[in-house]
Amino acid sequence: MIGTDAPLFGRVITAMITPFDDSDKIDFKAVEKLVNHLIQTGTSAIVVSGTTGESPTLDSNEKKDLLKAVLEVTGNRAKIIMGTGSNDTRKSVEASKEAEKLGAHGLLVVAPYYNKPSQAGLLAHFGEIANNTSLPILVYNIPGRTGINITSETTIKLTEKHKNIHALKDSTGSVDQSGEIAGAARKDFRIYSGDDYLTLPFLSVGSAGVVSVASHVVGAPIKEMCDSFFEGKLDKARELHYKYLPLFKGLFAAPNPTCVKYALSKMGICKENLRLPLIPLDAQQKAALDKVLEQLAPSASAV
Repeated sequence: MIGTDAPLFGRVITAMITPFDDSDKIDFKAVEKLVNHLIQTGTSAIVVSGTTGESPTLDSNEKKDLLKAVLEVTGNRAKIIMGTGSNDTRKSVEASKEAEKLGAHGLLVVAPYYNKPSQAGLLAHFGEIANNTSLPILVYNIPGRTGINITSETTIKLTEKHKNIHALKDSTGSVDQSGEIAGAARKDFRIYSGDDYLTLPFLSVGSAGVVSVASHVVGAPIKEMCDSFFEGKLDKARELHYKYLPLFKGLFAAPNPTCVKYALSKMGICKENLRLPLIPLDAQQKAALDKVLEQLAPSASAV
């Protein structure tokens, strides 16, 4: 059975967006502003170049420069986890080695997408990466994007074979599967909810926290919800879950990170610019999100 403390990366890991300027370049001034904002509002670790960071449209040099910039701004105030997963094992290994060399504290490695390997192939893929780095790895299971599910049996085998496979970011939506892993994986393995709206249910079956998108906007309440749960203040945790559930859902009314970038633009942290094939919200979508933000995130509400 796994533990539920979070000694390496804390309770609230933010999957950070990548700010772009009007020339479609990374906006490093906005990166600095965003990192400081996240740390000040309860983020304990930051994922750089994950899906929310639009990693498919960042080239390798941009990813390196972004990691360097976030590490410099952060100092020792938070841990930095680099997204290094792809559907090419060799590229994932190379990216993981580079991230370790640059000073990342951990790796987020998504299941290979599109080529849809078998469970044995998944074991070989993650094993090859684990064997080529000493950094703690968060395995990222998100069948809705990759087309495959890393089964509970495969996840448990990975924890048995590779001590640096530290945690699972579980975006399956399956509390049952997460519970199976929590009950059978090694004691020092950890699970993080990969969906804000399922954080509290996942905590109830053994998760240590959340890899969050909504923490860009309401980081402090998310941290309070997690802390309340582990302090035994279950009614308070439920109260916060119910209150912010419309926001957790609203931030995914369009493909991520479209909505959260719009919210951050309302907060004056960065522009809402995205890289194609993602496009900004239309007027109707903005009006709908504005209503939710006005109620639950005043700092990001319409003026």
